[in-house]
Amino acid sequence: MTSTFLGMPHTGGWITDVQQPEDTLRWGPTFPEGARKTLANTQMRRNIGFATRTIRSKRGQRVDEMPDWEKLRDAASAIKHETMSNLPELLVEFEANVTKRGGIVHWARDAAEANRIVADIIHSKGVDEVVKIKSMATQETNLNEFLADEGISAYETDLAELIVQLSEDMPSHIVVPAIHRNRSEVRGIFMDRMGDAPENLTDDPTDLTAAARNHLRKKFLSAKVAVSGTNMGVAETGTVSVFESEGNGRMCLTLPDTLITLMGIEKLVPRFQDIEVFSQLLPRSATGERMNPYTSMWTGVREGDGPQEFHLILMDNGRTKVLSDEIGRQALHCIRCGACMNICPVYQHTGGHAYGSIYPGPIGAILTPQLTQGLDHHDPNSSLPFASSLCGACGEACPVKIDIPTVLIHMRARAIENKGNRIPDFWDVGMKASAVPMSNSKLWEVASFGTKATRLLGGKKGKIGALPYPASMWTGVRDLPVAPKESFRQWWKRTHKEEN
Repeated sequence: MTSTFLGMPHTGGWITDVQQPEDTLRWGPTFPEGARKTLANTQMRRNIGFATRTIRSKRGQRVDEMPDWEKLRDAASAIKHETMSNLPELLVEFEANVTKRGGIVHWARDAAEANRIVADIIHSKGVDEVVKIKSMATQETNLNEFLADEGISAYETDLAELIVQLSEDMPSHIVVPAIHRNRSEVRGIFMDRMGDAPENLTDDPTDLTAAARNHLRKKFLSAKVAVSGTNMGVAETGTVSVFESEGNGRMCLTLPDTLITLMGIEKLVPRFQDIEVFSQLLPRSATGERMNPYTSMWTGVREGDGPQEFHLILMDNGRTKVLSDEIGRQALHCIRCGACMNICPVYQHTGGHAYGSIYPGPIGAILTPQLTQGLDHHDPNSSLPFASSLCGACGEACPVKIDIPTVLIHMRARAIENKGNRIPDFWDVGMKASAVPMSNSKLWEVASFGTKATRLLGGKKGKIGALPYPASMWTGVRDLPVAPKESFRQWWKRTHKEEN
């Protein structure tokens, strides 16, 4: 049977070109609501601040070692652009090569269909337990919760994901899900929730790691089915890969009889040689390492070596819709390194939970609203593009050169446009009122004299911290700097008298 996907025929099921995915990404409040709560958690802020500064420092050292770093970024950006420009053809090629090498390819329109496929495969094996490799795709679909409702226990084997799972928490970072926890908190979680944690367990990282290793060893040796995501698939060969630091992924990829991989359709590169570029960029950007301690690649199945049954699920879940936006589609270039989060001052202060999505930080601010229709249906996700100071640091840090600031502005414009016909609020009235003097130089010059009155309200630091309503809508979330003694126009006239 053949059908249409992104305008191209393919085999093995069907998927339409635009779907309304289930809202699986949204799990918390709007960003302003979430930020108020997380900003009050001083311990969490200290944990995240320390961790992000450490990762940034290590990343800086590793990047400085690379004389061709910018060329690598250019190459990665070009590869991703090529992929998105030819995605239908590359997906068809990828499916054919996976199938040719013994893999079984499934297509999922949305999260619900992807979860159903995973559960059906597991049920067909007659087991009720699976081991999992850290995967943003399965977080996106809420797979663990779905499997639990199906009577299947899914055990996270990544240390940070294990911490999050045991504490019934949500990830706060793409690469380091438990970045908001310190080692004393981790010890408490293990003692309360692990079940077989040693009674004399300390908060020393070595002891905590050993406890997790002993806890998971039994699961690795007994599991018949494993579930993974992937860092990238290769259209040319049908190869799938996982980049990791702990070795738990290698255990999941080699010991079970059946391997199920859930992959977003954008996580693709055209050629095997393209991995050379990303294998240099990803570890340095994600964890400040020169290379991943464990880089696993598999191509179909091989008799007597590793899983004997491999299922690959290619999931859309809103990505086709994102691809149709010429500016917003850059978000699909993301390689999930987390560099934009580690450099972002907003993320560093609020943490990942404030974003209300499993994709936090700058990349989440542009990806989540597009995947969830958040900008088109007055969803709470429409607040995410405004969760940025537009300092531009995220764009400079991105290893694949996603112009995140430009996409943020684009998303903001879309959010405003999609408000539709409604009663104007304070901001609408204020912007229209300010447009009058701003579009007339003489009126603007007159209006600028009024700003000097703010000097009477400023404190010792030259900032206004509180004003009555409606100005409190501004000062409630940020300080207002007082006007300088001399305006730019006055300075220009004074220093360029001859030109005037």
